[in-house]
Amino acid sequence: MYEIWLAMNIAWEIALTAWPWLVALALLAIVLWTVALQRAPRWRAGLGGTLVVGVLAAVATVLTLPMWSQSSLAELAYAPDWAALLGIAAGVAGVAMLLAWPLLAGLQRRQPE
Repeated sequence: MYEIWLAMNIAWEIALTAWPWLVALALLAIVLWTVALQRAPRWRAGLGGTLVVGVLAAVATVLTLPMWSQSSLAELAYAPDWAALLGIAAGVAGVAMLLAWPLLAGLQRRQPE
């Protein structure tokens, strides 16, 4: 339980230092989703491509994040290390999917009704 609380506190402190970027990201997502929902009535059409983007983002994060922190996958010795890495990868994948879905839905061709 302590590790979960510690991770939440660390995430909060990082968010406090990066809040302008987080606000900009949220505004970008709102604009993309607003435009996509107005233009593409079949917004679910981009779901398959969005899942691919999410998986690729998660895999890329798992493979590159330890290197960016001057570590390696071999240094992940116990479960909380892996949980933190996989949690970060899931967050990155979620953000990638949040931004990719309206773009991919907008690229789908309209079907004649």
